Amino acid sequence: MSLAAEAVSSSKSMGYDEKINEGEENSEASKTKTTGKEAADEGNVGESGELVRKMSESSIYATDQDEEDEEGRKIELGPQYTLKEQIEKDKDDESLRRWKEQLLGSVDINSVGETLEPDVKILSLAIKSTGRPDIILPIPESGKPKGLWFTLKEGSQYSLKFTFQVSNNIVSGLRYTNTVWKAGLKVDSAKEMIGTFSPQAEPYTHEMHEETTPSGMFARGSYSARSKFVDDDDKCYLEINYTFDIRKEWQGA
Repeated sequence: MSLAAEAVSSSKSMGYDEKINEGEENSEASKTKTTGKEAADEGNVGESGELVRKMSESSIYATDQDEEDEEGRKIELGPQYTLKEQIEKDKDDESLRRWKEQLLGSVDINSVGETLEPDVKILSLAIKSTGRPDIILPIPESGKPKGLWFTLKEGSQYSLKFTFQVSNNIVSGLRYTNTVWKAGLKVDSAKEMIGTFSPQAEPYTHEMHEETTPSGMFARGSYSARSKFVDDDDKCYLEINYTFDIRKEWQGA
């Protein structure tokens, strides 16, 4: 590995660091802000009344393996049901029925209950940094922004904030993955669990934990990256391949 790559990999770069936090330490480090109805993260109530399929622990934490190896592993989940089927299950159990109604909130079962596959639409992406306006990132339909997508200042603190909408069915284990290269060498790869969410009309908002860009002569320059939003079924809802710069100052400063 070149001196440049060593300098960059020893610091945090776009979206992630390569430290692996175990158990609750990982979840406490993430600053999650969910608007609208609460996410359906606590939905395990036994075999007969289970509404949300269990997430595999392998989908929660970053590993040292390449992304290709990660995608090659299949996560085995239990049977999937439509929302209508899940509501109909154990309908004679009053406590389970009330719990499911509270979990799903104002979901119109008649309009989405027959659909098996969930759908997630990423509505907005923004980079937040204290003391300056948010950097609003346009989401290209092709998944490949033309030219430079954004510029970060070296040694600055920032976080990624986005809104998304869930429809049709419950999405299990939604997560964000990000891989970064410089001069053809992979310098960073990690992912963050977002959670499990039920469909609703109001969008959800999630803000990731704060990161610090690397600094110094070897850290500055152009990077290429790939960001993806996937779930526990390995279904990809958005993939963006882009380039960004790290410079001495913010763009336009």
